[in-house]
Amino acid sequence: MTSITIVWMALPFLFGFVLYLLPKFHRFLALGITLVGAGYALQVFLQPSPLEIQLLDNFGVTLTIDQLSGFFILTNALVTAAVILYCWGREKTAFFYMQIVILHGSVNATFICADFISLYVALEVISIASFLLITYPRTDKSIWVGLRYLFVSNTAMLFYLVGAVLVYQAHHSFHFAGLRGSPPEAIALIFLGLLVKGGIFVSGLWLPLTHSEAETPVSAMLSGVVVKAGVFPLVRCALMLEEIDPMVRFFGVGTALLGVGYAVFEKDTKRMLAFSTISQLGFILAAPVVGGFYALTHGLVKSALFLIAGVLPSRNFKELQYKPIDTQIWIALVIASFSISGFPLLSGFGAKVLTTKNLLPWQVIAMNVATLGTVITFAKFIFLPHERSQVKGQIQAGFWWAMVILLGGLIAANAFYYEAYTLLNIVKPLVTIALGWLAYLLIFKKSVIKLPRAMEELEHLIGVMSLMLILVFWMVRV
Repeated sequence: MTSITIVWMALPFLFGFVLYLLPKFHRFLALGITLVGAGYALQVFLQPSPLEIQLLDNFGVTLTIDQLSGFFILTNALVTAAVILYCWGREKTAFFYMQIVILHGSVNATFICADFISLYVALEVISIASFLLITYPRTDKSIWVGLRYLFVSNTAMLFYLVGAVLVYQAHHSFHFAGLRGSPPEAIALIFLGLLVKGGIFVSGLWLPLTHSEAETPVSAMLSGVVVKAGVFPLVRCALMLEEIDPMVRFFGVGTALLGVGYAVFEKDTKRMLAFSTISQLGFILAAPVVGGFYALTHGLVKSALFLIAGVLPSRNFKELQYKPIDTQIWIALVIASFSISGFPLLSGFGAKVLTTKNLLPWQVIAMNVATLGTVITFAKFIFLPHERSQVKGQIQAGFWWAMVILLGGLIAANAFYYEAYTLLNIVKPLVTIALGWLAYLLIFKKSVIKLPRAMEELEHLIGVMSLMLILVFWMVRV
C-alpha cells in the first residue's frame, strides 16, 4: 500500500505535464487521473488500519492515510471528474486541464499530510494552480480577482509558516502532534493560516467574490474541494488533540451561522452558493469526528449547484422569477437543494443526522438555527418557476454526465450511514424543511434587505486577519 500511495500521489503531477505535451489526449488523461483517485479512495476504505509513512524521520514529515482521508480523497476524485466532463465539449486548452490535474493532485496531498511543512508546500501549490484557473479567461476582472485571492492566500501562509517554524523550534518536529506543548503564538499563527485558506468565519470573506466571479467549472472546484484543503488539517488536529477540539468546534458554529446569515439575504445565485459554502464548512468543523462524511456530501452537492447555476438564464433571483428555467434543469436543481437541506433519500440527510448526533450540548441550538437557515436559503431555488423547453440541445451532454456523477453520488453515499433511516430521524428534518419553506414564502421571499459588502474589500480582509490572530491567541491562552 505504501508504494501504491507514493505512485498515486506523484501521478497527477507527472501526467499534468504529459497531457500538456499531448493536447489531443488531454481530456482522456485528466479523466483517467480522477478514476485512479476514486479507486485509491475505495482501497483506503478497505484498508483495515490507518497507514503511516515516515518520509523524513528527523523532521517528523509524515503521511497518514485513514478513513477520514478516504472521504476527502473520494470527494476530490468525483468532483474533478464531473468538472472535466462538464468542460468536455467546451473550448478549453490543454493548459486548463493541466492546471485542473495539478490542482487535483495538490489537494489530494493535503488530505494525507500529517505535518506542517509538507502541508505548507501542498497549500502553496494549490494557491498557484487556483490562481491560474481563476485568471484563465484573461479578462481584467478575472486577473484582479485572481491577484486578490493570491495576495490574501500568501499573506495567510506567511503567518502559517512562522507558526510551523515555532512548532519545530519547540519539538524539533513538524508533526501535527507538535501543537501540544508549543507556544500559544505558534498555534495561533498556524490556525490563522488554515482558517483563511479554508474560508472559515470572518477570515473567509474573501471567498464570495472569488468563487462567484470565477468561471463555472472553476467555482465548482473551488467550493467543492479546494477550500477543504484548509479545513482538513483543522479536523485532523481536532481528532488528534483534545485541547484543539473545542476551538475547532467554536469556529464551526460561528462559521455556520455567519455564512447562512449572508446566504439567506443574498440575491445573486453564485454569491449565495459561495456564502453557503462558508456555512457548510462550519458543519464539517462543528463535529470533527464525522467531518469526512459531511465533506463528501457537501463537495458533491455544492459542485452540482455551481454547475447548474452556470446554465441558468440569469444570476439574479428576481430576474429568475420571471424567466422560467427548463424543467430538466430545475429537477437537477431541486435534487441538489433537497440534499443540502437534509431531505431523506439523499446523503445530505444522513450527514446532517450524523453531525447532529455528535454535537456538544452548547452547539445544538446554534446548529439547528443554521440548518433552518440552509433550508430557507435553498428554497429560493426550489420555488423558481420552470417549464419544459421547446428548444433542443441547449445544454451539452457533458453537463448531464457531470450531474450523473454528482447527483448519483448523493444517492449512493447513503450506503455510508443507512442507520440514519429511523422514524425519529426522518421526522425532524421534514419538520425543519416545512418550517423553512414556510418562512421563505411568508417572509424572506419578499425581503429587500441587502447586506453591505465592505468587509469583502481587500484592505478589510487583511485587517480582519489581525483581529482573528488576536482572537485565536486569546482562545489558546484561555
